[in-house]
Amino acid sequence: MIAKYFNLISNMGLRYVLYRIYLLLSIRFRLYEKKFPINPVEKKFDSFEIWCSSAGLLDGNRLIKTTVNSRINNVLDGYCLYFNKQWYFLGEHYDWVTNPSNGFSYDKMQHWTKIKDINEKDGDIKYVWEPSRFTFIYDVIRYDEQNKTDHSEWVWKRIESWIKGNPINQGPNYKCSQEISLRVLNWVYSLNYYKHSKSLTEERYQIILNAIYWQMKHVFDNIHFSRIAVRNNHAITETLALYIVGSLFPFFDGALKWKAKGKNWFEKEIIYQIYEDGTYLQFSHNYHRVVVQLLSWAFMIAEKTQDHFHYLVYDRAYSSLDFLYHAQDENTGWLSNYGSNDGALFFPLTECDFRDYRPQLQTLHIFLTGEPLYGDGPWNDDSFFMNSKLHSPVKFKPIKRRNGWSKYPIGGFYILREYSTITFIKCGGYKDRPAQADDLHIDIWHEGKNVLYDCGSYKYNTNRSLIKYFSGTRSHNTVMLNDFDQMLKGARFIWYFWTRLQNVSVSETNDSYIFNGRINVFRFIKKGITHQRTIIKKKYRLFWEVTDNIDNMPKGLQLNQIWHIDGSLNINSSIARNGEIVVPEIKKGYKSNYYGVKDEVLYLECKTNESLIKTELSLL
Repeated sequence: MIAKYFNLISNMGLRYVLYRIYLLLSIRFRLYEKKFPINPVEKKFDSFEIWCSSAGLLDGNRLIKTTVNSRINNVLDGYCLYFNKQWYFLGEHYDWVTNPSNGFSYDKMQHWTKIKDINEKDGDIKYVWEPSRFTFIYDVIRYDEQNKTDHSEWVWKRIESWIKGNPINQGPNYKCSQEISLRVLNWVYSLNYYKHSKSLTEERYQIILNAIYWQMKHVFDNIHFSRIAVRNNHAITETLALYIVGSLFPFFDGALKWKAKGKNWFEKEIIYQIYEDGTYLQFSHNYHRVVVQLLSWAFMIAEKTQDHFHYLVYDRAYSSLDFLYHAQDENTGWLSNYGSNDGALFFPLTECDFRDYRPQLQTLHIFLTGEPLYGDGPWNDDSFFMNSKLHSPVKFKPIKRRNGWSKYPIGGFYILREYSTITFIKCGGYKDRPAQADDLHIDIWHEGKNVLYDCGSYKYNTNRSLIKYFSGTRSHNTVMLNDFDQMLKGARFIWYFWTRLQNVSVSETNDSYIFNGRINVFRFIKKGITHQRTIIKKKYRLFWEVTDNIDNMPKGLQLNQIWHIDGSLNINSSIARNGEIVVPEIKKGYKSNYYGVKDEVLYLECKTNESLIKTELSLL
């Protein structure tokens, strides 16, 4: 137990630990109930007429005709699309605090500090947060843009319903500052889009602005939680929201401070969280795309207000595009289901599938280079609604697809592109918190099919066995010792004894591409255990040879090599160090392409008591 605490301090830093202690004491002694008061005084602001005459930061986006919105009828009929996959009927009188997947309702009169956000009995709180993000507004806006209709009355009624059902600083929808920030950004977009609608009266305007003000004050007063205790896409979202709201509503008390500090913090978070090679500290494709969308928002507002960010912000954005584009399957626009995937797509502006990254990458690429990354298609709607006429003050060269090895050593990713195939490999140590025990994982794509795949995340708040499966090593294409994960799982999103990189290299010969990586792993079992993986991809052939070697393997443990394969990939042979032919065992598992949805699948496990195993894979 003591070793785990010391390891936590070593991994996360003393600042993190001290802040967590401060936070615990502040909540226990009810200091936060004073800092975040309920029933605060209602604010009055400059009239709607004055604001409307100076607004227009989202104007100029009527450039093309948008594609058909297939979701609009469901949205207007009271359904909500959860995590971009599952529909739930909420109805006109939804209370905003009930989980539709299990019927559990949170107490909306409790101070937000008393709400439990991780509780298996209550269910996944994300099912309450999802409709309160108001991402469904974009379906209505897209429909109105295409058909020249006006559903603003419907939009205002939904917002007013939320305001009445969620007293300030009370209930589950004040628990997370990122959720607050996203809701406010989506309301702000609606205010700008529908600002000329007759339905936006002075009274409504004041009600909505009062709610925006107190929500953003909450975010500002709690910003150090995301910047110290969390420090991931939450911090980027919240600091950006402060900058945007401070820019658009300068008459708010504290607006100038929100804008200045928000911008400064946003720049620092982008430069810290996006590594120099374009990879992202959360080791998640989906969360990386979240940041791509937030960058597009930031650049749109900055250009409209004739403001600019630090050069490195633009540079990190460009490097992100390079990484994600080269990890992408060009047939579908999908990326591997790698890393945490909670279904987040904050600003859904197209008809494209959630797993299709082309809309968001296209928008950012046009802004940074002036050129499209892809040809015509439904993905272009995103840039249409995000002001694609705006361009970066720093002009970058258009990104072109590269074959052969692409190396991203800071994040620990190695991507081999050869005509119709992509071989994606994770190999690296961690200086920032890992979410999954998946080092030396390999993904393979061929002609638009993910033939060797990652199983995804499913849910963050479910039973322990499913959490262990999806976040642990078993749902990835790497190795385990018995049933042990590469790292020791702690509470919630904590892992102890992070894997460490020993060495890694990629090379090429006349007939092969070669990857070789070694990590220090299973450190909680025994010091000095290393896992070396060598991957040989034969040129012009759909053939891979994977050799796993465990040095200093403890006696009595078994080496388990795991493969999540679709029907077209085949294990030709699997041979242990002593020449033993290993027959793969068929196991039952799960995969989750979308948050909250899991499918039962079969996977293969090659087991040996030897410390080395070599497996040959080929496509049928």
